Amino acid sequence: MRVLIAEHDHPLYTRLLQQAAPDLEVLSSGDSAHLSRLAADCPVWLGQPDLLATLMRQGHRPQWLQSTWAGITPLLASGLQRDYRLTRAVGIFGQVMAEYVLTYMLGHEREVMARLVSQVERKWDNRMGQSLVGRKVLIVGAGDIGQTVAQFLQPFGVELFAIASTAREQAPFKEVGVLSDLPRLVGGMDYVVNLLPNTADTHDLYDAELFAQFNPNGVFINVGRGVAVVDADLVEALRVGHLAAAVIDVCRQEPLPAKHPFWTAWGLLLTGHSSAPTSPSMMVQLFVDNLRAFQAGQPMRGEVDFDRGY
Repeated sequence: MRVLIAEHDHPLYTRLLQQAAPDLEVLSSGDSAHLSRLAADCPVWLGQPDLLATLMRQGHRPQWLQSTWAGITPLLASGLQRDYRLTRAVGIFGQVMAEYVLTYMLGHEREVMARLVSQVERKWDNRMGQSLVGRKVLIVGAGDIGQTVAQFLQPFGVELFAIASTAREQAPFKEVGVLSDLPRLVGGMDYVVNLLPNTADTHDLYDAELFAQFNPNGVFINVGRGVAVVDADLVEALRVGHLAAAVIDVCRQEPLPAKHPFWTAWGLLLTGHSSAPTSPSMMVQLFVDNLRAFQAGQPMRGEVDFDRGY
């Protein structure tokens, strides 16, 4: 079977895939025109959604497409066909996302940034740090990644809550609510971690009205999608003290424009979309597993429902 790889790091993916599945004919190129010619004869594509969406706009049609991103927004653009099978990257981002969330939660409790300022100012800083024990954490988006993040947080003694597509009882969460429960829950949370995908229901979700319900000592961490946040409302909420701090990994426009208010917002830390880098080796293994399922006519992991958008 022929497989097309459309990735910035296509030489590495090609080598890993040839090692993992020597029976495949792997095609790729760093030249867009050459890549387009190769796509015409490949029924299976592996790669990043922005490059793959470009190939689709050129009229090429895959039977199955495996995204190397957890998000597949470029492939849901208006005008692109949906008569093929699409799977997104699942099961490979949970631990690195959990490490990211823990880094900034612990950094907040231990006041790492303030200590750095004290060192720059040559002030002896012997303030006592706090602990995560007993802190209430709301995971907004309890899918594959959200559940893994929760599992990694458990040993730190936090109380876990979640927002999901349906309300349910599910360990390790004390409560799993739906989006309409968000205003009720945020006020009691020390940390609100947004992991929601980009759908019509999640646009502008975090607005002035919702931020006004937050715990004034709470921290907002956005590692989901930038479109979920009304930027000006977050900046104002931080200014007036509706929440204590925000860690923003994803933005509506990336890279962030130089004049954007996030750069200078009080209590806001930008991390440049670095929360969960893709592991090429893990991605290739997921692809091979899904390929074998595809060939056998079995269900594949991470298959997208186009109507839901994930």
